Amino acid sequence: MSMKISHTFLQVRDQEEALGFYRDVLGLDVRTDAPVEAYRWLSVGPAGQPDVEIVLEDPRMGRPADDATALRELMAKGSLGAVIFRVDDCDATFERLRAAGTEVLQEPMDQMYGVRDCAFRDPSGNQLRFSAPLKD
Repeated sequence: MSMKISHTFLQVRDQEEALGFYRDVLGLDVRTDAPVEAYRWLSVGPAGQPDVEIVLEDPRMGRPADDATALRELMAKGSLGAVIFRVDDCDATFERLRAAGTEVLQEPMDQMYGVRDCAFRDPSGNQLRFSAPLKD
């Protein structure tokens, strides 16, 4: 049996703002941008992984109002989603994203589990980590 990840979801406070960040700052490709009733199905992904979609989801889509409110409150605290991207050069990625004004959570550092990584927050508060294998 073959199994692959196709979609993952990040809650975002403003889809247009998120699109600008993920497309223009991170350089991800837009996969889908389509209306779904009163909402929008918006997904992006890395060029080298055309079968992976990160859905930038409005927390109100498909949820009761109370749940959407709870998600927005958690999002404001930075307590929701996270994505880890594998990159060729952690330090260069860090410098590029810092220069673009992205909120820094962690400067590049070697981790005991075999990567050099750094961390940022997207405009909605989601944690984004960028890691590269440690060089021998």
